[in-house]
Amino acid sequence: MSKYREPPLDLSRLSTIPLAERGGKVRVEHMAAPHRPGGTFTQWLDGLPRLLAADSLRAVTAAAAEARRRGRAILWGLGGHVVKCGLAPVLIDLMDRGFVTGIAMNGATSIHDFEIALAGCTSEDVEAVLPDGRFGSAEETGRLMNEAIRHAQEDDSGLGEALGAALDALAPAQFAPYSLLLQAWRRSIPVTVHVAVGTDTPHTHPAASGAAIGAASHRDFRLFCSLVRGLDSGGVYLNVGSAVVLPEVFLKAVSAVRNLRYPLADFTTVNLDFLQHYRPRLNVVERPHARSGGAGYSITGHHEILLPLLAALLVEADA
Repeated sequence: MSKYREPPLDLSRLSTIPLAERGGKVRVEHMAAPHRPGGTFTQWLDGLPRLLAADSLRAVTAAAAEARRRGRAILWGLGGHVVKCGLAPVLIDLMDRGFVTGIAMNGATSIHDFEIALAGCTSEDVEAVLPDGRFGSAEETGRLMNEAIRHAQEDDSGLGEALGAALDALAPAQFAPYSLLLQAWRRSIPVTVHVAVGTDTPHTHPAASGAAIGAASHRDFRLFCSLVRGLDSGGVYLNVGSAVVLPEVFLKAVSAVRNLRYPLADFTTVNLDFLQHYRPRLNVVERPHARSGGAGYSITGHHEILLPLLAALLVEADA
């Protein structure tokens, strides 16, 4: 016999209802269809469940396709891992298909892209070189990037534009096709680079100038604000792999555009990452749509799988 004074609740008089009357949020019409050999990506997408992330993927694909059709902005915010995953060729193809009207990078993204353009490789083994202080000490990366940044200050151009122009002269022919900075510059697609001073290896190089870095990156922020204006009424912003810098930059740009009384509503925002972090969820997916319409989506997955998958769906939509 139990020693507790409180007896278990008697459930014998609990009311029930018929299952058919209760219904459910998941129904057979929501279920997936098996993929068939030889099927297209469009058919594969149509066969996904009509639920959760599958519906988000459909919505993002449709929003980007509609933005391209209507000539609205499609902006990509890229973290460094996107370049390190080897995805530049996929994004360059999307440039040529009209699915990229502007790119925002953090400092790390520009470094990895710059090194690939120069040498066809990037991403050093930090654990191997940090003990003796060699981490971040690549001479060409530091010297040539800082030279381009100084030229940006002299020419009153932004950091992204200056790096693309420099690579047009520096990049060997066999590596040039793999650089987002260079290929965007050759296509006159704006690239903005948003630097947090001290986070990037070229900032430790003897040629670094804080004044030049700050001026070029601040100009890029103002350019990014102009690009964000184009999201109004149907544009799409995709944050891919930046957990802190670009979500903060994006939210400030949204606020600045609205503060200047430019219309900015009814657009789509997307966060693609293998972990969903606080700032992208709030600053990209949720806050920009408060009392302004539009929709935000979070889709979780590895960049090297998820981004080519989305790109393939956009290519199918373009066919």
